[in-house]
Amino acid sequence: MSATLKKSTSNGSEMSETTEEQQAKISEIRKLIGPLPEKLAIYCSDAAIERYLRARNWNVRKATKMLKETLKWRAEYKPEEIRWEEIAHEAETGKIYRSNYVDKHGRTVLVMRPSCQNTKSTKGQIRYLVYCMENAILNLPPNKEQMDWLIDFNGFNMSHTSVKVTRETAHVLQDHYPERLGVAILYNPPKFFEPFWKVVKPFLEPKTQNKVKFVYSDDPNSKKIMEDLFDMEKLESAFGGNDDSGFDISKYAERMREDDKRMPAFWTRENPQSAAPLPPMPSLPVDLNSVDLNSDSNASDNGKVDSSPSHHSDSETLSQWKSLG
Repeated sequence: MSATLKKSTSNGSEMSETTEEQQAKISEIRKLIGPLPEKLAIYCSDAAIERYLRARNWNVRKATKMLKETLKWRAEYKPEEIRWEEIAHEAETGKIYRSNYVDKHGRTVLVMRPSCQNTKSTKGQIRYLVYCMENAILNLPPNKEQMDWLIDFNGFNMSHTSVKVTRETAHVLQDHYPERLGVAILYNPPKFFEPFWKVVKPFLEPKTQNKVKFVYSDDPNSKKIMEDLFDMEKLESAFGGNDDSGFDISKYAERMREDDKRMPAFWTRENPQSAAPLPPMPSLPVDLNSVDLNSDSNASDNGKVDSSPSHHSDSETLSQWKSLG
């Protein structure tokens, strides 16, 4: 008898899924999606599919629809191909960067400083955010799926906020990087941020909202949150730690260029992080649009999965994939 694992649902409650049930649903999604080009097939590891299932309360249809949209987005946006030189100007002020330390769980830490916003382009800001997310994932240990965000509100004022950018950020992170956030620390947010938070909060799913922690340097309880999560000797002084080194764009650029060199190998079938069994590579990928994913019903509830192949000619299938990017 397999162990029963508890999984948090999107409304904060928990549902139980045995490991066999989990694996059955992962396999079900593979059948619904079908064969994929190499990078997308590597993306669809068991761990990745499980993240989409968790994000949609283990509903196969909803998770498949969500994953399908991400696959289209990745085929067009090509986030794994963004390189430092393309987005370096966005990074100059240290508004977002990957720290050189991890939390006590070994998770990657992204530092965000809204007051250091230095550009006006929503497109450029989102592209830099995506680069940072891909880099953070590149640096996760093989057994870790999530990361931390440390958001420093020092020097923040309302001119640094944009509902449009915030809404687009929430869309990209929740729809294309589900279950990647472990915790988000909002450090010393000013009082006038609270009305903005009330506007932003509806963009976030309840489970994501529960991962957001407000921390104040003059609050002993808040300090304990940081001490429980981080090695205070390594944590930056801006967040109550003892490291005064600060952000150095030259050193950071060197780190990112080195990481860029590692990125292509991350997206090969030999990569240990994508070691879950992958289906044989097809000569032509199937059409993701061939599956009706608009229904909210869970196919596994009825024990039926329509895994019959799509009836498309090779030329139709190829042109459809070209249209994805």
